[in-house]
Amino acid sequence: MTRKLVVTVAAAVAAASGYRRFLRTRLLTWGSSRAEAVGSLPGDELLPGANLFATRAVEIDAPPASVWPWLVQMGPGRGGAYTYDWIERRLGVDIHNTDRIIPELQTLEPGDEIQMPEYTFRAEIVDRERTLAFRSSDWKWVWSFELVPVDGHTRLLSRNRFDGSRFTVKDRLGYVVMEPGSWVMERKMLLTIKRLAEQLARSG
Repeated sequence: MTRKLVVTVAAAVAAASGYRRFLRTRLLTWGSSRAEAVGSLPGDELLPGANLFATRAVEIDAPPASVWPWLVQMGPGRGGAYTYDWIERRLGVDIHNTDRIIPELQTLEPGDEIQMPEYTFRAEIVDRERTLAFRSSDWKWVWSFELVPVDGHTRLLSRNRFDGSRFTVKDRLGYVVMEPGSWVMERKMLLTIKRLAEQLARSG
């Protein structure tokens, strides 16, 4: 093994160790309280074998009625994901974000499916202005949103649950990068929804 390779491997091991020790929990629970991060949410029951979790949150100065329209229209070929769409497209997801409410996309029902590159997302729970939960067709991932009204504001919680036992080797290798990368993307998404919902509430 060459000296350069030894240094590279040592740096990678140190970075991974530092991430797990100092950053991992913060990134996986960004914006959420401890009670929100560890508490149960509707949709948890959709993937009982999950062993990888992330719960992130943002407080929005608007009622749930101003937040819900942006959530229910999310997806490729729909309203986008309110994040860095150029990164999504580099990953093969045809995402184009919108900053307007699309009336024809406001009628999502349980059982409706959103096509992704390698699987579909099925809407499992659609409880208007309260809960929206999707499960991937490969049963590896559940993504749920909970809207909690608090004194005229809304706590928007986003929870990702993965069943790592179903991961392929490719999935496992990709997850190493995806886990910290998801914080970058989801933070942008939550902050964009916050901005759009607050603008909608101010506009009446």
